[in-house]
Amino acid sequence: MCSLIFKGFVGLYIFAFLIYLIGTFGWFGADEDPLSGVFLIILGQPWTQFVDLLPRSLALAGAILAPAVNAGPIYAICRAFR
Repeated sequence: MCSLIFKGFVGLYIFAFLIYLIGTFGWFGADEDPLSGVFLIILGQPWTQFVDLLPRSLALAGAILAPAVNAGPIYAICRAFR
């Protein structure tokens, strides 16, 4: 069950990243949308609150990688209960 939750979270993360890319670059005829990364922000809570502390050149990378920070504890909890 726990591995299903982890795989589901990673799947949502990949899906949110693809939505971000499609919306930002207008792939597949989609309109360019500045809010296409909102799902990455939601999946990266609470770490996206600290992106403002990063230098401006690293802020985008920090926002994109914030959900990966949440995936780490989920994986660790799954390993602990196996």
